[in-house]
Amino acid sequence: MTDDRPAWARRIAAERQARDWSQRDAVRALRAHAPTELPAEDSMIRQWKRWESGQAPNDFYQPIIAAVFGTVTHALFPAPSRRDGEKEILAASGMETLEIVSRLNRSDVDGATLDALRITTDRLCSEYPFMPSEQLIIEGRQWLRRVVELHTKSLTLAQHREVLALSGWLALLVGCVEYDMGDRHAAESTRRAALSLATEANHSEVAGWAHEMRAWFALTTGDYRGVISAAQAGAETAPNHSVAVQLAGQEAKAWARLGDRRQVEVALDKGRRLLEGMPHPENLDNHFVVDPAKFDFYSMDCYRLVGEDRLARTLAEEVLRAGTDFDGTERSPMRNAEARVTLGVAAAREGDLEQALIHGERALQGARQSVPSLIMTSRELAAVMRQRYSTEPTAQDYLNQLQDLGREKPGFLPS
Repeated sequence: MTDDRPAWARRIAAERQARDWSQRDAVRALRAHAPTELPAEDSMIRQWKRWESGQAPNDFYQPIIAAVFGTVTHALFPAPSRRDGEKEILAASGMETLEIVSRLNRSDVDGATLDALRITTDRLCSEYPFMPSEQLIIEGRQWLRRVVELHTKSLTLAQHREVLALSGWLALLVGCVEYDMGDRHAAESTRRAALSLATEANHSEVAGWAHEMRAWFALTTGDYRGVISAAQAGAETAPNHSVAVQLAGQEAKAWARLGDRRQVEVALDKGRRLLEGMPHPENLDNHFVVDPAKFDFYSMDCYRLVGEDRLARTLAEEVLRAGTDFDGTERSPMRNAEARVTLGVAAAREGDLEQALIHGERALQGARQSVPSLIMTSRELAAVMRQRYSTEPTAQDYLNQLQDLGREKPGFLPS
């Protein structure tokens, strides 16, 4: 039979079952997280049954349920979408690219031109998850060059700071794509340029993301203490921006790889509390915005590392659901690839080599990849393959595919 319950209802049932909880256990956990006294237990169990059947909880219960399962309200109960399509973005700026470029060539820059640049920068950052790397790197560098050239124009102090900030955002974007493509040295140079621009503009959010990039670079090259150092530096720089949530996520990933389960939970809880207290983002697509669904992605990685396979699998399925449109189009192919690796690891540990290979091979097939991150996570699946299936030819074929992916990036090759 078709399960026509809302996604959130299916998820809370799956999250409960992944923890081997009865509905009574779930209610007791709910009571432990509630800020005030709740109704009697039998009444709450009946209420929980209604929630799992698809009757929506009210605004009081939603954040408590999210806290019970270690996530945030809008990851479990998504807010109505406020995403603007490309046509709306063009309408908001009132300018085509050619006109923006033409205005940039003038001796002075007006407010409308800066508005158009802000919208263009936001559009580019929003295309990061799915635009082919080769195309995005070209567009990102072109716009970065155009914006940097504005420093030679006659600008007011406020305009100068705005141009520095826009340059910083574009440098961050370019650096991320460079790293995705395996160009570590270029990415690090671009990251440092972004940090310098942020410092000159006194822009804490751009600076925070520059530190986050350093944490990401360190994570994918195995420098886990470096991740923690970068995460803490970034959190001090931008404590009130959503990047602080992502920094907590990177820190949790590092602790997971160091084998410290307690510190994993501390970092995840820190990130969850920060994100829960922040307003819902205007543009969920922007790469430099931490959307609620991203927090489940961090948790998935951590639970896979600490061996909580049922929780990791539940979150991986949620990441895939959130990252795929109703027609099968993938909105978040890079997140989806890592979710498939997680499903592969869980299957391999359970002795299902066929499913492990299906998930692992599909993860390597995406057109939009972050090669360092994909190899880092796939390394864990490769380790299970070597440990349990070293004599299986199909497992060896997968390992060969992984080697081929990283052959030209020796710093990212699986061990």
